Amino acid sequence: MSSPDPDGLLAEQLLRLTRRVHRIQKRHLQQHTLGITPAQSRLLRTLAHFGEPPRMADLAESLEVVPRAVTTLVDGLEAGGRVRRVPDPANRRAIRIELTAEGRGALHELHGARRAAAEEILEPLTDEQREALGELLDTLVGTVPTRGRCRRC
Repeated sequence: MSSPDPDGLLAEQLLRLTRRVHRIQKRHLQQHTLGITPAQSRLLRTLAHFGEPPRMADLAESLEVVPRAVTTLVDGLEAGGRVRRVPDPANRRAIRIELTAEGRGALHELHGARRAAAEEILEPLTDEQREALGELLDTLVGTVPTRGRCRRC
């Protein structure tokens, strides 16, 4: 008989949780009828964190995807009026991507959908368990904990 593999079990639990999170977020996104995919949602959130409109390559690097994937996402968001391509003032061959007013509105709606999904996922946990989970996740993803941050956001 082989002994149980605790790391293998943890890995499987994390994968199942990840799939569950994606399903729940997708359902909440669909309820908001934004017509935005989870990947487009991620691109919008990433785009909002840049101080100035980024180049496609910058977005691809931040999202850890190939540039072609970013082009497809931007095409869809641009068709919906949520982003626009603008020339780079320092390099006429480069194009930057900026949020539109509609894109900022969509981000606000997305925040609500993500918050509702998080509340659904975390509902069975006590406040202490949520705090502990947040600390563990900070350790795993290598982020610096922020005191007083909203764990339910």
